[in-house]
Amino acid sequence: MPSHIGIVACSAEGASLCYQTICVEGAALCGPHNHPEISMHTHPLAAYMERIYRGDWEGVAGLMLSSSEKLKACGADFLVSPDNTIHQAFRVVEARSPLPWLHIAEVVAGQAVQCGFHRLGLTGTRWLVESAVYAEKLAARGLEFLRPSPEEREKINCIIMDELVYGVFRPESVAVFQRIIGRMKDEGCDAVVLGCTEIPLILNDGNSPLPVLDSTRLLARAALRRAVSSDDAKG
Repeated sequence: MPSHIGIVACSAEGASLCYQTICVEGAALCGPHNHPEISMHTHPLAAYMERIYRGDWEGVAGLMLSSSEKLKACGADFLVSPDNTIHQAFRVVEARSPLPWLHIAEVVAGQAVQCGFHRLGLTGTRWLVESAVYAEKLAARGLEFLRPSPEEREKINCIIMDELVYGVFRPESVAVFQRIIGRMKDEGCDAVVLGCTEIPLILNDGNSPLPVLDSTRLLARAALRRAVSSDDAKG
């Protein structure tokens, strides 16, 4: 049997897309209608946001670890979190976690190298783009990156927090992302990181000025590969 995947969820739309991707794309690796066992746990997004707004990353880590313990009790073998922002607490979480993790930014950086990209535009919540979550992982792979301007960060953050996490998708918001990514292209970026797991719900290779690195689906696919490779190792 493949390994049991545990999803530490935060926001519903991103977690749902990650879960759906594992289930749908699992068939290619596991056979028709088949996929690894999956368990998911989430605290209310409000609990996370209360801590994020006051910069309490230890508190964020506590929520993630609480989910980790519950998922271990469900039988999960390893964990993923389809939420980029809360990876700011990852160092604390990794040190105390009862199970191993895949890091979303490491997965994205690895894919960027594999695709031959060199300079990436970074999109996501303002907490994410102002953090070291991607800066460290991209630099470790020799990749350059460009953050949105302060004004662009606020626009993106409002779209994510006021629309996307609620399942609201507006054409005018797509246009905002297209303008920002177009500006990044003009400044030498050859791909863009969709560094919020809801952004892929409105942006893709078909409507983005730059090739996209879809953090949600890339993480789901990495989890699938790990689960199935663990199965091979057991055999």
